[in-house]
Amino acid sequence: MNLGFHGAAQTVTGSQHLLSINGHRLLLDCGLFQGRRRETYRRNLNFPFDPAAVDAVILSHAHIDHSGNLPNLVRQGFEGRIHATAPTRHLADIMTRDSGHIQESDAAYLNKKRARKGKEPIEPLYTAADAAFASRLLVCEDYDAPFEPVPGVIARFFDAGHILGSAGVLLELEENGRNLRLMFSGDIGRADLPLLSDPVKPEAVDVLIMESTYGDRSHASPQEAYDDLQSIVSRTVERGGRVIIPAFAVGRTQGLVFYLHQMIERGEIPRIPVFVDSPLAINVTAVFREHPRFLSEETRRFIKTDPHGAALGFDLLSYTLSVEESKAINRMDGPVIIISASGMAETGRILHHLKNNIEDSRNTVLITSWMAAHTLGRRLLEGDKRVKIFGETYEVRAEVECINGLSAHAGQPQLVDYGLASKASLKRVFLVHGEARPANALIEQFREVGLEHVSYPAPDSVVEL
Repeated sequence: MNLGFHGAAQTVTGSQHLLSINGHRLLLDCGLFQGRRRETYRRNLNFPFDPAAVDAVILSHAHIDHSGNLPNLVRQGFEGRIHATAPTRHLADIMTRDSGHIQESDAAYLNKKRARKGKEPIEPLYTAADAAFASRLLVCEDYDAPFEPVPGVIARFFDAGHILGSAGVLLELEENGRNLRLMFSGDIGRADLPLLSDPVKPEAVDVLIMESTYGDRSHASPQEAYDDLQSIVSRTVERGGRVIIPAFAVGRTQGLVFYLHQMIERGEIPRIPVFVDSPLAINVTAVFREHPRFLSEETRRFIKTDPHGAALGFDLLSYTLSVEESKAINRMDGPVIIISASGMAETGRILHHLKNNIEDSRNTVLITSWMAAHTLGRRLLEGDKRVKIFGETYEVRAEVECINGLSAHAGQPQLVDYGLASKASLKRVFLVHGEARPANALIEQFREVGLEHVSYPAPDSVVEL
């Protein structure tokens, strides 16, 4: 049996790990790579393996860097089952359709420019229809319930505490009389995050494929993040400004809404309008409501006592679906909070809100998540004073703040604890989903606590297990 690292290897996005066993191929995740646009298109279009030869997929969760290239996999010949939890199945369907729509829109925009230059049109990576076609292959599996994706592999999902329905994947492998327990962490969450349960740690595994996104740092606690959010909103409102928050549609938006709901109910921030301006985030929020058993016990208790009977709905909160509603927000007077996608401020309605608000010093742009290199979010985070939005240059006069305590990824101490949970049995650890500096820092931390045989596999490398 062997394992190929074909995505999220020595980088963060594009999770794809291919297990070959008993003459079958099992793909762990099938995400989109995100980075420079020309490189992104090439890498996402061309798989380093034959999609038609893959027998099954196991999906750890629905974030687009883990699920977003499934339609392209199916388009190129994959016909097997895609195993996921019920919320992941629901969310992945929504998100890949939305991604397909974006692929089509981006191709149409670029083709107008190419036509003027006499160039051949380009094809979208995949379409919304391709995504809908791929979604028919998604099948639901419960936490801690065994299933057999390919012969010789018994799989189980365990709550990863990262987003709704996210999972670590335990694989019990058998080939030619040899048995091995392999754990794929997916993205590892944190304790005490809003809405979610704490992550389940691996037990008695031999091989661990583990994320390392924040392997070089600790996060502020969720309580510190809550306090920072309260302070930023209060001081921005005091100077008559707006809080503009680029936020991922899955997880981050709902966590922010839950915190703001609590603050307003407790009288901790002024009663001002809050807008979630992202059709995708609105659809995702509906999924949270449809799967309450995947929410934490604390959240379910809050819902029972809340006067609105909801975690993600209150009287000052508006979900804006139409373009007209979105434009109307920027014509409003007075302070507001606007949460909008995309999370890295690269596409979507957030660009219009940034364009309209970034040159006003009363306003705050609040960064609440990891930003990939070369994205607008990363440039704002790094303090650029002039940025381009829709090809036009804007002066960054708004205050730019960052809250890292809201991260849904474990920080270094939690990652070390996760690895140590199986220290007695672990034979090999492969670090993925991380840039070189955090991965190497995590390797050093593991060595200090006696965890050896930790490696950082190169892209498209294949190892024997």
